[in-house]
Amino acid sequence: MKDDFVTIPISDIYLDESIYPRENIDHKRIKVFIENLRDNFKFDPIEVQAFSGKNEKYRILDGAHRWNAFKKAGRVEIKAHVRVLNQIDPLLYAAKMAIGPRQLTEAETKNTARRAYKNNPGLTALEIGKAIGRSRQTVDGYIADLRAARFMALDLKIFHLNQLGIPQERIARRLNIPPKTLSNHSAKMPGLAFWPNSDLSQGFTVARTAQKHGWPEPLVWSQALKGKDDLSRFYALNWDHRPWDVWDFKADKRFGDERPDQIPGQVIAHILYYFSNQNDLVFDPMAGSGVCPDTCLAMNRRCWSLDMTDRPDIRPEIEPYYWNLKGRWEDMPFLSAREKPDLIIWEPSWFEKNARKVPEKHISGLSKKDYLQFIETSLVFLKKQFKKDTKLAFITRDYRDYFDCPACEENPEKAIFYTHYLKILKQAGWDVKYVVLTPLSSEPFEGEHAEYMQKKRILGTTGRHVLMAV
Repeated sequence: MKDDFVTIPISDIYLDESIYPRENIDHKRIKVFIENLRDNFKFDPIEVQAFSGKNEKYRILDGAHRWNAFKKAGRVEIKAHVRVLNQIDPLLYAAKMAIGPRQLTEAETKNTARRAYKNNPGLTALEIGKAIGRSRQTVDGYIADLRAARFMALDLKIFHLNQLGIPQERIARRLNIPPKTLSNHSAKMPGLAFWPNSDLSQGFTVARTAQKHGWPEPLVWSQALKGKDDLSRFYALNWDHRPWDVWDFKADKRFGDERPDQIPGQVIAHILYYFSNQNDLVFDPMAGSGVCPDTCLAMNRRCWSLDMTDRPDIRPEIEPYYWNLKGRWEDMPFLSAREKPDLIIWEPSWFEKNARKVPEKHISGLSKKDYLQFIETSLVFLKKQFKKDTKLAFITRDYRDYFDCPACEENPEKAIFYTHYLKILKQAGWDVKYVVLTPLSSEPFEGEHAEYMQKKRILGTTGRHVLMAV
């Protein structure tokens, strides 16, 4: 641990409550320090850490009362040691430094131990105990319930990923746990679903069971529908089944994180029904809101998913992956897997450069030419990587630059229609067998917005298609 001694402006320092071990500030003590300052008492330097999370430059590790006294006394600077903690937990360091005339109370010590463990579950009871001056056994008592909850949450994540057929080595890497730890937790898997299944057998609804046990609802559906055929699953989920080529559904909030214009789970279920069998492996290259893996759970398909947005706590089944815009995808997690997908369900990010702001290096921000080139290059890549009989459900949305533009004045050169994708699929070696209409909801165009569009002669689009190819 390195440190430097400097004089720092008071205004550049702040008290970060997330690493402050005490329950509150002792204002009487501050008043005493202010009197000491007036008597020219020399204080030891406070300890701070350089921190970029605030407008201020430093956060206090030790000396909150001295800093407050200097500030209230009108001082503009204070002497400080700037500590570089490296791998040392700042909360535990601050607790260890609370050794002045006022030690941490038992409640503060317990609270600090629990906060430290929540922030970093990798800390051992011995490491926490050394910092707060308590035995390992005492700390074990402080954090026993937190540790149990963490293990239960880890068990659930492992069960979730197992249900989707994600290989063990990738589960260990995704959850950042050693293979031995994964093996120990995997031994619990057969009995993990006992209590949810018990509630389901007693007539509890899936939603109530999920809420009671803290399970994702699609994961409970995977248990509730076990052993049923596909059509029975549709019936149990209260989903209409459409034996024709127009699948017009509103999004089912039970499947996927709610987002504007997300693909309905019913559409994914229809793709699975017509173009795969139970226990088949599905690949979801741009998972987005997670509708595809959620629906695969309900329909008893395995699913491997990728997305550039990493959400390990709420979406552990979606592995983080950035599609390099230059076509360098040799590091894709699935390339080395022995098993190849039976079905790809791909809804690429829509081309919307002129519609709204998009993240940097996102394919939606490319020019029309570069966007279509990216789609073609990636389709060629997937065709080469997977089996000859791997099927592709390519979900497209028509794009037109109709925003505030009358229909008769639109520039067709700016539009992208499903016909563009049909051409690209053929060039990439995919043979399109079916075109299914899956229109978007018209809700965004209702009410005052619809009246405005009518007056301006603006023609919105709800066009979306599933292009089924082999």
